[in-house]
Amino acid sequence: MSTWFTEKQTDNFGITAKIKRTLHTEKTDFQQLDMVETEEWGNMLILDDMVMTTEKDEFVYHEMVAHVPLFTHPDPKNVLVVGGGDGGVIREILKHPQVEKATLVEIDGKVIEYSKEFLPEIAGKLDDPRVEVKVADGFMHIAESDSEYDVIMVDSTEPVGPAVNLFSKGFYEGIAKALKDDGIFVAQTDNPWFKAELIRQVYNDVKETFPITKVYTANIPTYPSGLWSFTMGSKQHDPLKVPADRFHEMETKYYTPELHTAAFALPKFVKDLTE
Repeated sequence: MSTWFTEKQTDNFGITAKIKRTLHTEKTDFQQLDMVETEEWGNMLILDDMVMTTEKDEFVYHEMVAHVPLFTHPDPKNVLVVGGGDGGVIREILKHPQVEKATLVEIDGKVIEYSKEFLPEIAGKLDDPRVEVKVADGFMHIAESDSEYDVIMVDSTEPVGPAVNLFSKGFYEGIAKALKDDGIFVAQTDNPWFKAELIRQVYNDVKETFPITKVYTANIPTYPSGLWSFTMGSKQHDPLKVPADRFHEMETKYYTPELHTAAFALPKFVKDLTE
């Protein structure tokens, strides 16, 4: 008999993957963590029965979280990632030569530990000398920071469990305080098919905090609906006005300079959430 994992994305819909074997399962201090090997997607990290990342499609999410704000900012030296214990966003950040320091603040150290063991292609840069890893509460880290970062990326789970506070207006206000005068932040904001009101709420909260607020999307097949959104708040720099000479060559599988602009062209039903 075959073993299958199903993420129940709504009460009436889910996504299913055939499992080769379970690599690790553990109830951490914060969430249920499962690492499995799948037939279709390679190794897969699952938290609280939600797919976080897979070896096959991880590059889409990690590239779009990192490169859109880092190319928008003219000189991103000091970068913070809240969440992201699998290390994929850190890996992409380090492709930018201007970055002098990348700080990862992950609340659950077990995510870091088992990502290093079972997702080495994703987590392999967490030991880079430019990286500082802190096992701590990202909400509190933001609250204690002041004019410190050029770019902040919120690589959180969906708004359940330890990530609930990372979708609040107070958190975005704290991010604005933690950023320098020309700082930029981006957060994953779920999908418009099942979480439309979340996107509308986050957009409005960010818009009240940052003078430039934009939503962009990417196609991530193992995330609910496959259409994923990201919300950017910027104090000065418009992601649609990046000079052509700012883009430099780097190895990517999804992100391109052309896609940087195209990702902000929203389907009408998504654009309606920002109006």
